[in-house]
Amino acid sequence: MRKPGSIKALEDLGRVRLSKSFFMRDFLYSEIANWHGIPNVPDDPGLAIAAGRKLCEELLEPLQDTFGRIAVRSAYRSCEVNGFGNANKLNCASNEANYAGHIWDRCNAAGCMGATACIVIPWFADRYEAGTPWQAMAWWIHDHLPYSELCFFPKLAAFNITWHETPARTIYSYAEPKGWLTKPGMPNHEGMRSGIRDFTL
Repeated sequence: MRKPGSIKALEDLGRVRLSKSFFMRDFLYSEIANWHGIPNVPDDPGLAIAAGRKLCEELLEPLQDTFGRIAVRSAYRSCEVNGFGNANKLNCASNEANYAGHIWDRCNAAGCMGATACIVIPWFADRYEAGTPWQAMAWWIHDHLPYSELCFFPKLAAFNITWHETPARTIYSYAEPKGWLTKPGMPNHEGMRSGIRDFTL
């Protein structure tokens, strides 16, 4: 599939179904792109679709099946949108750091594909506001899903979730307590988390 060069072609891209619940259009919205008038359109739609399907089928669908509706905050970013966000300090890492992350249509330096979405799970956001720690969701995902990276934020218990061909299996947080929850080599990385993992609808 070529990069869309018309409204119709962009509409066709948006209609591509990534999984039972998600379409490509769900992941193309960007406040940066909207506000600054920068098209958020993949240069390589085929790669973006392939990576997005893995993200949806292996991570987002199981989360939605378990915890209810997922709200997508930020997902795919074109190189132009992400580069602008990085240059203007709008909470975007460099393009190179975001290849196979928010930039779905570029492989990383190792030639691997991946995809990131920042999501809110309303069911969990309510429980987080009532005092449930963000670590509860983090450990549930760690114990049940083939994620690569998780990064949690204070507002609405939002978090980045990444699918990657070579998963790193790391969890970091900007919500208190900040820092690494787990990563390979830490004593808590292996095994199930009894008592914290089994919260579901």
